[in-house]
Amino acid sequence: EENRLAMQRVYDNTQREIKRIEGIIEQQKRFNQERNYVTIASKQKSIDRLQATLEKPEDDPDTIKFQFKASQRGGNDVLEAEELALSFGDHRLFKNVNLDIKRGEKVFLIGPNGCGKSTMGRLLAMLLEATSGEILFDGQNIAKKMSKAEAMAYKKRIQMIFQDPFSSLNPRMTTFETIIEPLNIHRAGTLQEREARVYQLMETVGLSERFVNAYPHELDGGRRQRIGIARALALDPEFIICDEPVSALDVSIQAQILNLLKRLQQQNGYTYLFITHDLAVVKHISNEVLVMYLGQMVEKAPTAELFRNPRHPYTQALLSAIPVPSLDEKKPRMLLKGELTSPINPKPACRFAPRCPYAKEQCRCSVPEITDLGSGHTIRCFYPQG
Repeated sequence: EENRLAMQRVYDNTQREIKRIEGIIEQQKRFNQERNYVTIASKQKSIDRLQATLEKPEDDPDTIKFQFKASQRGGNDVLEAEELALSFGDHRLFKNVNLDIKRGEKVFLIGPNGCGKSTMGRLLAMLLEATSGEILFDGQNIAKKMSKAEAMAYKKRIQMIFQDPFSSLNPRMTTFETIIEPLNIHRAGTLQEREARVYQLMETVGLSERFVNAYPHELDGGRRQRIGIARALALDPEFIICDEPVSALDVSIQAQILNLLKRLQQQNGYTYLFITHDLAVVKHISNEVLVMYLGQMVEKAPTAELFRNPRHPYTQALLSAIPVPSLDEKKPRMLLKGELTSPINPKPACRFAPRCPYAKEQCRCSVPEITDLGSGHTIRCFYPQG
């Protein structure tokens, strides 16, 4: 019934668009100027195109053959990375990165600017090609060379919400054209079913239908980000990478977007990887936290465990920077000194050693291995604190 109503809206909106264009043609004819004949011919072609796709939806919802339903989610680990490495020419950014993300969880990736968080997200979303290692999605290695058809099948199940809601949208495309684009690329259903899906997604993300023909510059940041979310949800993915989706928005809009993403996950069972700097958000809505420093995962733990007992010195410094909303309570800060190590072709040593207050000679001449502290808490450090 919802699909039938959505298709009815498509039909009604198309009829209104045809009438609007016919009004423009009449206005141009009224001026009777030779220079208007090109505009009239162009508008008439638009009417012909719209009428060719116009088909009144039947009352029986069973006639709608193609429906967008949540796919069956199965298995435990939705994504694993094993010994992942990435280089650009002679410059190595990542080496021996390992991570695993459980199905249905909200995992947060945090770290300083320039440490490779967004690059890691693009790597997992198949927007960059790994130099070596494996990315296992439902047990299949998606980092290997594969045919275009195989890559398209996996990209349909992995989507990304980008950081900047303005630069990630095509300024020449309307809201409708932006959301329907992935459906057209993957040829999902018939034309009318795709159009119905667009209106369904706009309703899902809380975007009014009156913005269906709006361009990005006509909208505020919150509405632009809702378009990006609707585009990411269009193909009903299983794994969504959210690259700082609220960092460019004000606080009130941030809360709306985060609540929307949380509600969608509860309804559809999505798995999220959030890339963020907002540690207050991390504490309240995440299941697990990954801490990254200059291309290495230095600590991983369940959220409550990490905030209660951070063991890596960088994690401790990061958490000590969270402001306390009180004038009376004073929180001790762990201030880091020293210079950042270059993330490009670093020396075989602990990358945090030049800034670590607990560093010893061993830290400056060898790379620490990952140590399992139990209860899902792992750390890359010779001398865990706490």
